[in-house]
Amino acid sequence: MSKQSYRVCFCFRRRFRVVAAEAPADVKNLFNRYSDNGVMSAENLHRFLIEVQKEENATLEDAHAIMNNLHDLKILNVFHRRGLHLDAFFKYLFADINPPLNSKLGIHQDMNAPLSHYFIYTGHNSYLTGNQLSSDCSDVPIIQALHRGVRVIELDIWPNSAKDDVEVLHGGTLTTPVALIKCLKSIKEHAFTVSEYPVVITLEDHLTTALQAKTAEMITQTFGDMLFSSDECLKEFPSPESLKRRVLISTKPPKEYLQAKEVNETGATKGTDQTDTEAWGREVSDIKARYNDKDDSDEGEADNSDEEDPTSQQNTAPEYKRLIAIHAGKGKGGLSDWLRVDPDKVRRLSLSEQELGKAVVTHGKEIIRFTQRNILRIYPKGIRFDSSNYNPFNAWTHGAQMVAFNMQGYGRSLWLMHGMFRGNGGCGYVKKPDILLKAGPNNEVFDPEANLPVKTTLKVTVYMGEGWYYDFEHTHFDAYSPPDFYARIGIAGVDADIVMKKTKTLEDNWIPTWDEQFEFPLTVPELALLRVEVHEYDMSEKDDFAGQTCLPVSELRQGIRAVPLHSRKGEKYNSVKLLLRFEFI
Repeated sequence: MSKQSYRVCFCFRRRFRVVAAEAPADVKNLFNRYSDNGVMSAENLHRFLIEVQKEENATLEDAHAIMNNLHDLKILNVFHRRGLHLDAFFKYLFADINPPLNSKLGIHQDMNAPLSHYFIYTGHNSYLTGNQLSSDCSDVPIIQALHRGVRVIELDIWPNSAKDDVEVLHGGTLTTPVALIKCLKSIKEHAFTVSEYPVVITLEDHLTTALQAKTAEMITQTFGDMLFSSDECLKEFPSPESLKRRVLISTKPPKEYLQAKEVNETGATKGTDQTDTEAWGREVSDIKARYNDKDDSDEGEADNSDEEDPTSQQNTAPEYKRLIAIHAGKGKGGLSDWLRVDPDKVRRLSLSEQELGKAVVTHGKEIIRFTQRNILRIYPKGIRFDSSNYNPFNAWTHGAQMVAFNMQGYGRSLWLMHGMFRGNGGCGYVKKPDILLKAGPNNEVFDPEANLPVKTTLKVTVYMGEGWYYDFEHTHFDAYSPPDFYARIGIAGVDADIVMKKTKTLEDNWIPTWDEQFEFPLTVPELALLRVEVHEYDMSEKDDFAGQTCLPVSELRQGIRAVPLHSRKGEKYNSVKLLLRFEFI
């Protein structure tokens, strides 16, 4: 490739040779096994796809298509019409046409079950551009969320200063408002750009009766026939398939105008993103220890009143109430009453992350039974002013469908959210596994803390990485020498499966070849995510971030795959990727 120089002092520079990526030993051995006289024919490539890549349905035409793709990618100096030489084979394995998830599968899960049978990609305070206290409100983060595949958009709606129109803002804070109509129009324009499956708008209503009527008119005129509504509470939720390109409104049948709660700023964080600096495993181990903390509910989330109480609806605009497709509310009584399953109607219940943490200790099985028919939404505690997030697995392993996240933030928790919804073609709906939907022979339900047998073991070989040389300045990681990369590989899922392992650190190398194997026994692979991070070791300071990804284990393609890495904010790098091998043993 080239040489690089790094300044060590005023009069001395160190020079390093940057070499081209070379196929690891395992790849060379496989090439020798599936080639004749140094050339891999289409027939041998076909055998490789079936035997090593475990693509049982691969055809000879698929092998020819790969060769044609390599030709289109202009790998001409190593490509020959009669077959592949080693360099071309290696470049195929490391190319974007060999991803870890099968893009051809697309949306492959059953989409005809009720909405309650799916994890749904859900945003929290979707209109905020930054922190929860002073950032601007805008339709831009809503558009960005929809383009990522988010299917649930949350809007807090308030009267404007003149009390004659409706704005979206975070009440009781210094956030600047945005007009509701602007948000609605942007949702309509961008709702189905990446997914045809339904968009749910959850409203936190702080309106007078007159402004409820005005809101109903805006919603009706904006969405027209796209809007799905029901005069009565639904007896069962429709399916995502039956709701394609439809918009649903979800809120609590409203009371009179609600006053905002005062924001308790004493619990505010001091600008540090704990989810990015802490190891994710520590977050999991600490989460139950924090359940006794005072619960700081979100300002507009206090839906403790019964949605069926007639006195709570006497001043409700009827045209507004008719728009509500998914009724929300906790009802009267305590947690046992909130989780009671009504055979004649379905609804949505909202709990804060801390309320959930306490509830799973005392009512874990009831939560899972509730979520088999009804929808449970979990939202961040009110003191997450920095727009950080929480561990989503406590909610997912108890069947919660809407795990609401601050999509404008970043950190390990959000990476897990991105990973979960890379599944099922990125459509924003992922079918919950049967263990969360069906009772056992004795009517028992899934227990995420049970001591379960290992179902399968995922073996991951971490061969190498490349691309940093092209995507970063040569002094980005270290001003005095090339980077010292190491990789962290692990599992997020039920407690028994959580683990994180680490490769050795390779010094002064833009193209690290670790060539290490790791095995991960999995008791609940249906809920597991593979976590991958790369860092650059720094002796004197905090290690530098160099890329990450999360992938649903249930959708991993076996074999040797090129795994692209993403930035802290979840944006895919242009060139950075790892070469990994996945095997289920």
